[in-house]
Amino acid sequence: MSAAPQPASAGSVHSDQDAARRVCEYAGEAIAALGAGLNGDFSRAVDAILNIKGRVIVSGMGKSGHIARKIAATLASTGTPSHFVHPGEASHGDLGMVTREDALLMLSYRGETAELGDLITHAKRLRIPLIGIAGNPQSTLLQAADIPLVLPPAKEACPMGLAPTTSTTVMLVLGDALAVALMERRGFTADQYRNFHPGGSLGKMLVRVSDIMHGTDELPLVGPDTPMRDVLITMTSNRFGFAGVAGIVDADGKLIGIVTDGDLRRHMEPALLDRKARDVMTASPKTVPASMLAAEALTIMNTGSPKVTSVFVVDPAGDPRKPVGFLSIHDCLRAGLS
Repeated sequence: MSAAPQPASAGSVHSDQDAARRVCEYAGEAIAALGAGLNGDFSRAVDAILNIKGRVIVSGMGKSGHIARKIAATLASTGTPSHFVHPGEASHGDLGMVTREDALLMLSYRGETAELGDLITHAKRLRIPLIGIAGNPQSTLLQAADIPLVLPPAKEACPMGLAPTTSTTVMLVLGDALAVALMERRGFTADQYRNFHPGGSLGKMLVRVSDIMHGTDELPLVGPDTPMRDVLITMTSNRFGFAGVAGIVDADGKLIGIVTDGDLRRHMEPALLDRKARDVMTASPKTVPASMLAAEALTIMNTGSPKVTSVFVVDPAGDPRKPVGFLSIHDCLRAGLS
């Protein structure tokens, strides 16, 4: 029977922290060196990717391959069509994934990964841009590359100095730098980002009022001289619990007030049903633009005095007093906002 593992000593706890700090220190130094060493080749790589009609094919072997997968995913989610091709599978048929309209982005810290050879040859055969990322400018990969991106010397943080740690971190940062530069050059917007991230918390954060609001055909509007008995019918004939008051003096239907359950309670008296909407309404109700993030609209409803459960929606490009829809707190909750 094997002996039970012994609890770690206080000294080993300190050495654990020292190892973690060493990893952070080496990575920080290498990233700073990467930033300082960037030159025109980086912009050439951005230009080459922007000029292709196809996709960025990202490839690497081993730990570099894992980083390549992440870079491909980041590029794809930020407006640059991309996918990963495993170099071993490429030699057994997956070269067919690479077309004449693509660019090839290849990663190998030492630049001598034999498995990349068939992809390099294929890129030359198709005459497509080959962007290489490696640490040795004299390596096979960077000598073959049309655009060499040279990584700074990296001290690996493992005790033997062998396991890829610092080098893969620097590769990842350079991939992120390419993705961000491409986003800025393309003018990539939050709406486009949302389209690529419809699920999860990112998708919820980027939902706009126009995506979940009720449109003009559902607006519960009455005129300022409408008798309150008819206003009540409007309020109860829909599931929203309030009625908007639209000006009918002009033909534009400009919003001048709102009648809510709270207004009814404040004016509760025997003659209420004989009064006009203008006598009961709250003037100048809160509105939000259709282009606003729904999360911001929810904040507006939940802050200030009084707090409200619904707001009218206006079109900032049109008449800001004319409602084009409305949003309730329940719409926000159904969209997953809270």
